Amino acid sequence: MTPQDARQYAPATGRNREPILEILLQVLPESGTILEIASGTGEHAVFFASRLKDCLWLPTDTSPQSRASIIAWTEHFGCDNVYTPLELDVTEPVWVVENDPLIDWSNTEPIVAIVNINMIHISPWSACLGLMAGAGRILKAGGILYLYGPFKQGYEHTAPSNAAFDEYLRAQNRKWGIRNLDDVVEAARAEHFISKQIYQMPANNLSLVFERSI
Repeated sequence: MTPQDARQYAPATGRNREPILEILLQVLPESGTILEIASGTGEHAVFFASRLKDCLWLPTDTSPQSRASIIAWTEHFGCDNVYTPLELDVTEPVWVVENDPLIDWSNTEPIVAIVNINMIHISPWSACLGLMAGAGRILKAGGILYLYGPFKQGYEHTAPSNAAFDEYLRAQNRKWGIRNLDDVVEAARAEHFISKQIYQMPANNLSLVFERSI
């Protein structure tokens, strides 16, 4: 199989990458390493990295097929600021980026932000808690944690389409489902992140921007 054959496609990426990029350009540091959790196909990674030239993009995913797709997309576009993707499970007590002997942080830029798109509703709640805990261990004061996806507000869906999507997710796995915004904010606060900004996004999604307070 050639690298091009390994490329996977997520239709939602083409619809949401421009609005997400608009927010990332406002909130991410101008330089440093951006750690992306659950990178999926890699289409977001190469799109964002190619427009954030002064940053290094570190994609991760638990799926071998997704990691192969990330490599294929990176090679296809010739992105020289995208790392080889790592296998990373947010529920692990220590993430691979914290102890991987193959990563020599003395010769590269530190992780200054974490980006996570469309994950916490397609995973157990423990994944959200693991994401917050890992971000709390890795990011220093001022570090940015960015989340994108659908959220309930006041434990109510914000649109009929989100309610239908939530029902679909829970039918696939009873531990999945659209999370309540206040619960996510509280989970972040427990790891010393403050809610810096919430942006309304197309298709009844939100962009959540958290900043490490200490």
